[in-house]
Amino acid sequence: MPTIGWFEILIIVAIAIIVLGPKDFPIMIKKVGSWIGTAKRYVNNIQNEVSNFEIEENNMKEKKEHKEDKNDQ
Repeated sequence: MPTIGWFEILIIVAIAIIVLGPKDFPIMIKKVGSWIGTAKRYVNNIQNEVSNFEIEENNMKEKKEHKEDKNDQ
């Protein structure tokens, strides 16, 4: 997987300033930051839901095994 270094980021920023202009560049940076923050929150919520589901599933398995152990005795 290729990595992006500081030099590549600098080139992207320079091109963005030329294309967008110095007045609109800060506004676009804020929008991009907002989109990235929204995406990160969305991914975190999904990870938490999957994690909670796995915990609940494990608890249910343990309860089922505990009931089966009681029934066997």
